[in-house]
Amino acid sequence: MSELAALEAVTEAVESGAGLPEVVRAAAKALDASLAVADAWGATLAVAARSPAEERALLSGGKGVSSTPLRVGDTVVGTLHMRATGPGGEDAEPESAEPSEQMKRLLVTMIASEVERVRAPERASEVAASEFLRAILGRELTEREELLARAKELSLDIQDGASMIVARAVPQAPTDEGWRARVRAVAERGSRAVVSRSIAALSEREGAGTFVGAEVLLLLPGDDEATAARAADAVLREMEAGLAGYTFALGRSRIAEDPADLSRAAGEALLAANVAQGGSDGVALAFEQTGAYRLLLGAMTENPSELQRFFAETVEPLLAYDEQYETELVRTLATFLEADGNVAGTAQRLFTHRHTIYYRLERVRELSGLDVSSSDGREKLSLGLKAMRVLGISAAGGPASEVGAEGGRVPGRSTRRS
Repeated sequence: MSELAALEAVTEAVESGAGLPEVVRAAAKALDASLAVADAWGATLAVAARSPAEERALLSGGKGVSSTPLRVGDTVVGTLHMRATGPGGEDAEPESAEPSEQMKRLLVTMIASEVERVRAPERASEVAASEFLRAILGRELTEREELLARAKELSLDIQDGASMIVARAVPQAPTDEGWRARVRAVAERGSRAVVSRSIAALSEREGAGTFVGAEVLLLLPGDDEATAARAADAVLREMEAGLAGYTFALGRSRIAEDPADLSRAAGEALLAANVAQGGSDGVALAFEQTGAYRLLLGAMTENPSELQRFFAETVEPLLAYDEQYETELVRTLATFLEADGNVAGTAQRLFTHRHTIYYRLERVRELSGLDVSSSDGREKLSLGLKAMRVLGISAAGGPASEVGAEGGRVPGRSTRRS
């Protein structure tokens, strides 16, 4: 088939509205290759292969398979997997003419445009869901009737109640383009396995960039607490299975029986996610499991600047010191308070000498102006640690002992971030 005839066949498939599978089949003939098209999150949309074995090779990235990003403007909308069956392929036919690079680029562009067209309605729905969820989190949408009306536009029934989940994924190594969108899709897939009408969106809230990761908001219609808990578990399992090389934190709210309470539920989920991310007890927490942290929900949602000021006056100097000198003052303080102020117990938990614990606690006093030997100092530092976790700030890690600790000294320099 000549390039002109091949191009006409693909063009006819596009213009006739025959659908992506027919366009891919026409392109496969034009390129004399087996093709598979996946969306931006890895889901297979269409395959044109000569055999089931060829299809498996395409989808698994077998021998001779090349993968090309499908772009519309600056956006990657999918991937084209190709294995030639003409010249250079395993089923080479010497008399076949290899398509030119210009022809290949043109067909890739046409397939990308078709993928964009096919996914346009779904993308419009995703945009509407994102705007709805962000308005809830930002407390821009609090009136019951308006909430119900907006939810109805998304085919959501929240009249009897709903709950919120905040799920986070942080890559531990460089990752590919579009990974945040994939995190959203994976989290939504997990929630929909239990609650089919749940929706998800990347939060893009101010402050979400304090950690290098993706933050996903999920709304689960329904008033059953057990179902919401199963959905949260499913989200975490799906993220762990589908996002290798990431760490996770997940928070789940209580059921908001009145739709007008959804903003409060979003705040609960956010607080639980922050506490989960800052702690060592696990990667998922329900709001009810956050203990005394619940008392700070009002400060986090109504007056976060006051919470930030309290953190700055207590624990932030310790965190700044840890980051600069790779020490563990914050971790030592937290462990000391968990051990009810027992130095020997703290040393045992941290696998270090008790003299090192004394040195670190002295440095805590010098930097914060608060003495852990007094009840007032312990109380303020404890609240400072809680403020840090509620704000979603993670402690820096460091070595087991500081420079100078072996000789009975901890460096005398102090830092305080403005």
